[in-house]
Amino acid sequence: MSKTFTKTEVAAHKDEKEGMYIIIDDGVYDITGFLEEHPGGAKILKRMAGKDSTKQFWKYHSKAVLEKYGGKLKIGTVAEVAKL
Repeated sequence: MSKTFTKTEVAAHKDEKEGMYIIIDDGVYDITGFLEEHPGGAKILKRMAGKDSTKQFWKYHSKAVLEKYGGKLKIGTVAEVAKL
């Protein structure tokens, strides 16, 4: 079962102790165990942890990358926030 996160909850996961999450489109991904596997290095992932990384992800990656790694890293989705 997929969990729903708020952006505030994702923002709390920005270090290895709390787990490192990023948002891509409406998906939430736990990248904590992927740091050393990332071809671009761990530094960029650590910088993006806890944030919406959609723009940066699509700038450097194709849909194939998300299809390859997304399944094992995706832990949920971002909840829609009502706009008043």
